[in-house]
Amino acid sequence: MSDANMDATGRLFPNYKHVDDCALLARRAFELIRDIYPICRSITGDGVRETLARVAHLIPLDISEVPSGTPVLDWEIPREWNIRDAYVADSTGRRIIDFRVHNLHVLNYSTPIRVKLPLAELRAHLYTLPHQPDRIPYRTSYWREHWGFCLTHRQLETLPDGEYEVVIDAELKPGRLTYAERLVRGESSEEFLISTHVCHPSLANDNCSGIALAALLAEQLGRGKPRLSYRFLFAPGTIGSIAWLARNRDRLRRLRGGLVVGLLGDPGPLTFKRSRRGNSEVDRIAAQVVRELDPAARLLDFSPYGYDERQFCSPGFDLPVGRLTRSANDMYPEYHTSADNLELIRADALAQSMFALLRIVERVDTNRRYRNLSPFGEPRLGKRGLFRATGGADPGEFEHALLWILNQSDGGRGIHDIAAGSGLPRAVVQQAANALVAAGLLEEVFLETPLANPEPSGPPETEVE
Repeated sequence: MSDANMDATGRLFPNYKHVDDCALLARRAFELIRDIYPICRSITGDGVRETLARVAHLIPLDISEVPSGTPVLDWEIPREWNIRDAYVADSTGRRIIDFRVHNLHVLNYSTPIRVKLPLAELRAHLYTLPHQPDRIPYRTSYWREHWGFCLTHRQLETLPDGEYEVVIDAELKPGRLTYAERLVRGESSEEFLISTHVCHPSLANDNCSGIALAALLAEQLGRGKPRLSYRFLFAPGTIGSIAWLARNRDRLRRLRGGLVVGLLGDPGPLTFKRSRRGNSEVDRIAAQVVRELDPAARLLDFSPYGYDERQFCSPGFDLPVGRLTRSANDMYPEYHTSADNLELIRADALAQSMFALLRIVERVDTNRRYRNLSPFGEPRLGKRGLFRATGGADPGEFEHALLWILNQSDGGRGIHDIAAGSGLPRAVVQQAANALVAAGLLEEVFLETPLANPEPSGPPETEVE
């Protein structure tokens, strides 16, 4: 890594200037991953609450619960699902598929059942991966009442004909959807969002890794003095972010940008997926960071498939929220299988992912934006003592920076953007900006994020029972 790539974090994170400095954070992340990995999570239920309770040992959390049946945008909160036990037993009573052995064995959100079935009928409720015969798949049935079991294809092929006892000891009844937030307040009320999904059961990379690194990032930010405010959202995928959006439309104008984070512990390269806008502040900064840290880094254009970025980037909101992963969904062979386990997680990958998050946040936080107060023609800088009196020679870096700042400061571009475009050191650009502010030619601005469709499409939240 070149020296230019090692200056990442000074103001907010002075102890983390190199990837190697994140080794201890990586070890702590793995400890949390190992702790929450066995929990059977879903989009509702006690598994989510238990996971958030363990995260709350690390950072304070504000818990929200939304009752089943509550309308949220075009959706409604489903009934709550909790499971105690599940198995398929052969004629001798031996459990051949056992939830207690691996919670992926049960189709997530399975309805309760207790029945005896011949293998021919049971097969319609069994899910395998023929192309990965030694792995258990992760499958769900959130929105259709159904039951089932997942097992390795190799095991399925060995099942003899006969009658099997099928038991799913679960509850599916009115309850609540749970999500949590941690707000790290900064000097400004402008917010940057970090969102991670908390609904997957025993999948270490997807998404125990995202939960752990988001929690540690919140912890580190809480120890600093950020300029922006940072809101961390720990929510079930899709329905959780939709519920949060439906209940927080009034605060979205303060959203400077955001990241959906997850899948951060596997050995794949850093991968950044751009927001729907494609060239927002976070798109530019995150793309720079992942390319600096990882020569094999991948940059993906936005698509309406993936994780919760597709909710934040839906056209009615069109928020500047990108996504940071290593291998993305469907882009590593262990994805949504029992092979996404603790052995897949690498300490060096966690450290690099953590460093990338620290660097992105540092750059967003220091990416001050200004407005030129004398935008009609170039203001006379010499009479303000900002340009040398003798002309004809090539201006130095500072004078070049003055001209770049004046030309580019329309309220949308920040210091990092201007430094990257001009090729000038960021410190020199900031020095020039400070001088222009002192001369009354520039002012710092804090912009609201415009919404494509700011008015709610449904009844006000207060009218929902």
